[in-house]
Amino acid sequence: MESLTSALQTAPSESVREALRAGAELLHKAGIDNARLDAEVLLRHVLEVGKAELYLGLDLALDAAAEREFHKLLWRRASREPVAYITGHKEFWSLDFVVTPAVLIPRPETELLVELALKLARRLPRMTALKILDVGTGSGAIAVSLAKELPPARIFAVDISAAAIEIACLNARRHGVEARMEFVSGDLFEPVGEEREGFDLIVANPPYIRSEDLTGLAPEIREWEPTTALDGGADGLLYYRRNVAAAGDYLKTGGTILLELGDGMGEAVARLFADAGGFESAQVSRDYAGKERAIAAAKIGTAGQGTDRG
Repeated sequence: MESLTSALQTAPSESVREALRAGAELLHKAGIDNARLDAEVLLRHVLEVGKAELYLGLDLALDAAAEREFHKLLWRRASREPVAYITGHKEFWSLDFVVTPAVLIPRPETELLVELALKLARRLPRMTALKILDVGTGSGAIAVSLAKELPPARIFAVDISAAAIEIACLNARRHGVEARMEFVSGDLFEPVGEEREGFDLIVANPPYIRSEDLTGLAPEIREWEPTTALDGGADGLLYYRRNVAAAGDYLKTGGTILLELGDGMGEAVARLFADAGGFESAQVSRDYAGKERAIAAAKIGTAGQGTDRG
């Protein structure tokens, strides 16, 4: 409790319990879902304590500086700024990732992509020389998680946003995997043009929101997260087309491309693989809520000659 009591005073002031209650009430009135949880996360961030330590100190009083900072963060959240951008952190795959408005906030459902990628990677006979490409890496959540789980692997991560690449590099350093990773800024496969037929596994969480649906997104997403990481074109399939068209050129024979799916897009993306040629029948995986969440297709030969090569 030492770190908590150093930020609290016994003089008359708002207690932790009172601050938490008032904060949750303010956020609830602002229409924030999970108001109590958000208030708790923000207060823990201010006090730099874990959940258990916070609740052990509920009857202690906040000092004036901590109280002011907490109120400031509450108003930011009430203005619909995402908690992850306020704190600068988001947990993914039990790892702590730095996030800023330059990158999409990692979602829990994307952890299925990591889970499936690990299963695919561990079936390959050449684990010591495994090469993985993460297209559109953002914060690096997928790539860094795979690097942590697959020590023999060499992982390449690309993103069109140079600012996103900076965040991904930072996260790789924080988790001690930067020596086995290469981060490059550029459009899709363009930065790895010299790695043709070089990858055992390609993973991507492409933008898949239909352009006309962007305005209907929650303000936390619409007003804060990078549009380039969300906008999938008129039908949401723009980046699936581009990934599928180019993937065959960059996969080793027998290698697999694994993509996160937008809701209900499994059939359409599977058809893209079938039309491209050179892939085994695509396999759709559902998440724990029963929604189509990922699709995988293995290269069986030379992919079809598309005009768009990423």
